[in-house]
Amino acid sequence: MMELRRWTVAALLLLFAAVLHAQPVSIADLARRAQYQDVKISPDGQYLAATTIVKGQTVLALIRLSDRKGNLVRPREEDDVTGFWWASPKRVLYSVATRLGGYDAPIPTGELFAVNADGSSPNMLYGYRKTGMSTGTLIPHATAERGNARFIAAIPDDPLHVLVAVSLWDATGLELELPVAYRMDVRTGDKIRMLAAPMRGASFVADHQGRIRFAYGTANDGSFKVYQHPVGGDGWQLLPEMGNNRSTPLAFTRDDAAVYVTCPASGGGFGVCRWDPASGALETAWSHPQVEADELLQGLARDSIAGVAFTDGRPGMALFDSESADAQVLISLMKQFPGEQVTFVSGTDDGRLSVMLVEADADPGTFYLFDRKTGKPSLLFSRMPWIDPERMARKQPFDFAARDGVKLHGYVSFPPDHEDAKHLPMVVMVHGGPYAERDRWDYESDVQLLATRGYAVLQVNFRGSGGYGYDFGRSGWGEWGGKMQDDVTDATHWAIAQGIADPRRICIYGGSYGGYAALEGAVKEPDLYQCAIGYAGIYDLPLMHGSGDIPQSSYGASYLKRVLGEDMTALAQRSPINQLDRLKARVMLVVGDGDRRVPSVQGRNLRAALQKRRVAHAWLDKSGEMHGFYSEANLTELYTMLLQFVDASIGPGAAATGTVAADGASSAH
Repeated sequence: MMELRRWTVAALLLLFAAVLHAQPVSIADLARRAQYQDVKISPDGQYLAATTIVKGQTVLALIRLSDRKGNLVRPREEDDVTGFWWASPKRVLYSVATRLGGYDAPIPTGELFAVNADGSSPNMLYGYRKTGMSTGTLIPHATAERGNARFIAAIPDDPLHVLVAVSLWDATGLELELPVAYRMDVRTGDKIRMLAAPMRGASFVADHQGRIRFAYGTANDGSFKVYQHPVGGDGWQLLPEMGNNRSTPLAFTRDDAAVYVTCPASGGGFGVCRWDPASGALETAWSHPQVEADELLQGLARDSIAGVAFTDGRPGMALFDSESADAQVLISLMKQFPGEQVTFVSGTDDGRLSVMLVEADADPGTFYLFDRKTGKPSLLFSRMPWIDPERMARKQPFDFAARDGVKLHGYVSFPPDHEDAKHLPMVVMVHGGPYAERDRWDYESDVQLLATRGYAVLQVNFRGSGGYGYDFGRSGWGEWGGKMQDDVTDATHWAIAQGIADPRRICIYGGSYGGYAALEGAVKEPDLYQCAIGYAGIYDLPLMHGSGDIPQSSYGASYLKRVLGEDMTALAQRSPINQLDRLKARVMLVVGDGDRRVPSVQGRNLRAALQKRRVAHAWLDKSGEMHGFYSEANLTELYTMLLQFVDASIGPGAAATGTVAADGASSAH
């Protein structure tokens, strides 16, 4: 009898565990921001610095590795730490952003701060809120200044200084002058002018000896320009061929003998080349026929480069020297974490200790400390420890030909345990941007929200998306409501033809440009989508030329003319607000009243037009939110409402038996 009871209890525990595993992660957990965002090791390996959330604020954690004790560096109450850099083994610089404004994240203030690794000697190095004035000396002491300071690079042989770029503001907050590179004291913020950029909005590239060597950027007319400042030379030299090829200088080799640049691949495609500025010798280090490089791969040691990371469906890596220690370690680690992406994010000067990140489409990521001596990684921090990758949906890459033959790429996320299911209810999710942005094989909370509730999620990198070269991006110019929209339509029809989607149960959803595409899809293809969700979307294209923060600068105004066009009649014809007579889908609109990128008047005007036609619709307007919700409570409310709206429009997902409550449980209809 006792054995029977033991067996019964064990069976019940197993059943209970299975039920728990089957329950989707709660909406509130999906809406939570990552507990740890970035982790970097000090050049000598004595400390870690990490951005982490404490009581809703992103702070800087400084941790002594010997005993794992440390300090928290908190900015002002309304600010979050957004970036940080080791200037030396004992000094960290960091930047902040204010939550008093912003988009789906706070707005950077342009200020720079510094603190010692043990938390001592904090100081504001640069910014408009810096207090204190120094007089009676010829030394240019740091004072309050209205501008934006951007970290360029540390100087390995000079632990007391870093390179920064400063752009002054006018009264409206726009850049007033050309960016200027300075050598800045990491203790006081005192800065010594080096040189001004040759064009507005330029980015600088420095070598490891603290010399500014390149500047590059996009001019108001859309042309790309690259300038070189030769060692011992006199002034900037324009490099027309690099500009014409849109070749971007990325980083110098550790010995400064060459610089890695993006370059066209012979025979077509994209590459990364190693260029010797002294001799002009150019050598292809990596190439791919379809996709651009995502970034250079960090090696074991600080500032070392192991190869190239790229995304061809799933993330890939190309190692420059497969026999090197960096390559051998990376290959070994990839075998230890099958199905995951493994990258080094920082390392010590000698490469003995490195911080590595392991992440995937279903895994927000975990940081490990790798010890080259032992050859083993040890756990540091999980970005979202409450997320169980085993319960998350996986992204399956696909490609297909659009109606005019252009090859397009995308992802389908199936509900967990329903990877082979057919005729699923589906949500087409359109990314924002739209230019230079793209969908990737990575963890996304809204994809997981829908997929773990039983909906297939379709994403496509329509023409105009980033990652496939300048010409592919430019092919989307002037195609809002045209070929860009047709690509989304064609992807939807592809999913139907493959048997993935039930043609009678499809919704379309997106934010910013994706919000435009959602509503434009609903009016352009009225019989294809049963519901459309626009999140901070654009519904009146002519209004883009006069409202929001983009047209406030000359560069932004020129950009809109290039990518949207100036024919207001044509733009009006491609605006969802003027095509509502064709609308059949149910509509949900989401706005934040402080949105500066796409002012909420876009959503409000569309809502008024729907009300005038007596078209029922769902509406969510949150005070204090901007271009995408930042508050976890507001995001939880949005996700809950989104699921309820999709459920009411196309029925529950394949894995659901009822409507999903905010805590992740189910309730009967």
